[in-house]
Amino acid sequence: MDSYNRIICLSNEWYNDGLEKARMRDLSGAVQSLKKCLSYYKSNIQARNLLGLVYFEMGEAVDALSEWIISRSLQPKDNLAEQYLEDIQFNRARLNAVNQTIKKYNQALQYCYQGSQDLAVIQLKKVLSMNPKLVKGYQLLALLYMEEGKYVQARKELRAAAEIDNSNVMTLRYLREVNQRLGDESHAAKEERKESKKKAASYQSGNDTIIQPVNGKDHSVLMTILNLVIGVGIGVLLAWFLIIPGIRQKEVADGKKAELEASDSLAERNQEIKSLEGQIKQLKEQIGQKEQESGDTKKELENYEKLLAVYDAYVQQNIQAAGDMMSQVDAGLLGSQAKAMFQTLSSQVGEQYTAVVYAQAEEDFKAQRYPEAVAGLEKVVAAEEDHNDGYAIYYLAQSYYQTGDKENAKKYFQRMIELHAGTLRARRSQEYLNQIEQETQP
Repeated sequence: MDSYNRIICLSNEWYNDGLEKARMRDLSGAVQSLKKCLSYYKSNIQARNLLGLVYFEMGEAVDALSEWIISRSLQPKDNLAEQYLEDIQFNRARLNAVNQTIKKYNQALQYCYQGSQDLAVIQLKKVLSMNPKLVKGYQLLALLYMEEGKYVQARKELRAAAEIDNSNVMTLRYLREVNQRLGDESHAAKEERKESKKKAASYQSGNDTIIQPVNGKDHSVLMTILNLVIGVGIGVLLAWFLIIPGIRQKEVADGKKAELEASDSLAERNQEIKSLEGQIKQLKEQIGQKEQESGDTKKELENYEKLLAVYDAYVQQNIQAAGDMMSQVDAGLLGSQAKAMFQTLSSQVGEQYTAVVYAQAEEDFKAQRYPEAVAGLEKVVAAEEDHNDGYAIYYLAQSYYQTGDKENAKKYFQRMIELHAGTLRARRSQEYLNQIEQETQP
């Protein structure tokens, strides 16, 4: 028993240390302390929830969600992790932003491996605009700037990272390197200015060297006015030859970046369509051959036409229509190449279809269009029973209840309790079941 109490005390000490570091914005130090705390006692719920919050503050949303899910599994009731998870999962815009951030950051890494630093910089800027707290995004962007010799821009990104996590070892290491490089450049510039002053302070007149004071000033009114006019003229010339071309050059550069981004997205899309069109060409050739055959040719042709209809809907970005027609295609009647195309379309349409149908069904539910909500949610649950962490089943049960179909409502409320026991939605589902029992009693 003494050993157990000692372990708990050590865990609490490390938790307090992590809490103090988090308050001081030493986030990486807080992560280390909280991991040490959990190594002693993994069921320290406060420490695990705080670790998730620290990860989320650093822009590491996936790690944060992982800690909160573990916390909820260890303590299903009276756990703040449940609230954190519901806040993120209910906010679909934030959840989609998290998914897009991960994809774009991984794409930036891939560009780095391929030696495409310009594309990596563009991708990282997108990532940081979507997730301005992603420390590792600032670090990678600064590293790319350092590779190009843009140390001032690198320092700006590293300072932004330091504002989020002021004791991150990697950030401090990069900052030291950048400051050293900028210091060396500044020292060289100072030496060059000193040398130019020495040359400007003397000139030759015959066999004599005339020394002119460096700081000497002409206080005559005429010279003052002349210097003022010359200064204005130089300013106008600088604006015309340096500032305005610089602004135009920046506009051209911004236009090229936007064009590059659009070209990148279009190239990916065109490559995908080109691949599908090649398969479509082969399918059409097969259809031409099938038309000359007898027996079950008509049925097979209809099946191929359904597959073509799915493709047409997908190309036109009508994901819901493509998903609805996908179920009508009989893969057993397709040839090997057609099956390959069917599988490609299934993988690409499936996830998007479920998301599109669920979004419309959720909108119908909130607008109290319950029959339409039932139709959509039935498709979602059939494709993925526990879609959106069980919200699809939960809304389907409530929609059936509102339409008066209490048998189906009971079925899905009971399924909600089985899949997510101990959650707030499970407790509400039980309350609905109790109410249905009271309403159906004679």
